[in-house]
Amino acid sequence: MSLPPLREVIAEHGLAARKGLGQHFLLDLNLTAKIARLTEAGPGDVVLEVGPGPGGLTRALLDTGADVVAIERDRRIPPILAQMAEAYEGRLSWAEADALAADETALLPRTPAVIASNLPYNISTELLVKWLTVRPRWWSRCVLMFQREVGERILAEPGSKTYGRLSVLAQAASVPRLGFYLPARAFTPPPKVDSAVLVFDDKPLPPYLPALERVTQAAFSQRRKMVRSSLKPVFGPRLEEALEAADVIETARAEAIPVAAYEKLSAWLTASEM
Repeated sequence: MSLPPLREVIAEHGLAARKGLGQHFLLDLNLTAKIARLTEAGPGDVVLEVGPGPGGLTRALLDTGADVVAIERDRRIPPILAQMAEAYEGRLSWAEADALAADETALLPRTPAVIASNLPYNISTELLVKWLTVRPRWWSRCVLMFQREVGERILAEPGSKTYGRLSVLAQAASVPRLGFYLPARAFTPPPKVDSAVLVFDDKPLPPYLPALERVTQAAFSQRRKMVRSSLKPVFGPRLEEALEAADVIETARAEAIPVAAYEKLSAWLTASEM
């Protein structure tokens, strides 16, 4: 069974992009194939996709030979997915659900899975943090699209204006790298900003991750303050001891502290509370 061009699918189903769902459709099959290749998925693998829309990336993921599980809130989409499932001999399944609330392991036939998604921009950061902090970890790689600015924040180095809490969490809980950038004109309708496709490889989830969330929240919510002030509510009277253990000077500000130092602070805090 051959599938119609994506623009015909959009027209047939009246699939105008909805701003409230953060929809911007990627219809260039060369670009969707490029994203799919970054997953390195193949026959026997499982890929989770959030927000498949008209199915451009979904087709590319299925073309790898992998089984695909989609999560979609838009009730206009399931008939499109049903047509694709038939064309790909049942290797596509889906759930109508809110990805932020979904229990992905209940939807996946086996784990670990790969996550691949042109993420809805309005929930992209929340979804990433959810997946980075989930225990036990059920994914081995994520290939995700963000607004370019968000992608640059995730990959930022200490001392840069874009370095922040998201940078530290992503780099402590995974191995992120840039896949490629996409101009706004690649989408229908075009967003106001360019996009970035990032790859996140799994690494052992640090036991101090809950503490890291607390430490970075305190540090970056008052990033103009020195850490002797911003981290005082978290470490209390033992702050000086913790800073010394992590080789952090008390006059440093949040954006100057490297990821490794945040990890040391968080490990120290975890050990001190045991």
